[in-house]
Amino acid sequence: QVELAESGGGLVQPGGSLRLSCVVSGQIYIINTMRWYRQAPRKQRELVASITRGGVDNYAHSVRGRFTISRDNAENTVSLQMNTLKPEDTAVYYCNADVQQGPNYEFNYWGQGTQVTVSS
Repeated sequence: QVELAESGGGLVQPGGSLRLSCVVSGQIYIINTMRWYRQAPRKQRELVASITRGGVDNYAHSVRGRFTISRDNAENTVSLQMNTLKPEDTAVYYCNADVQQGPNYEFNYWGQGTQVTVSS
């Protein structure tokens, strides 16, 4: 079994910063791509950022230049540094990872989500 646990959400004023973290635990052989998604009220879940095991990152157009995704392969963690936050960044943020539990078995896992609210 694999679990993803997010932390770091909260309330921040527009223009402020937050850092989200996600720890992956359990039966892990290797973690491949890790991602952050978000879902705002009455909207579909959207991909915010992704990072491969080798460190190649990619971002949604709406957050490029403001958010930075990073990972620590030794600690099985992924983080999302969010700067210059806007009210439209308000959402529940979810950690997501492709986890191999053996050489030939890869599954996709989700965290429980952490709320980020940007408001004055």
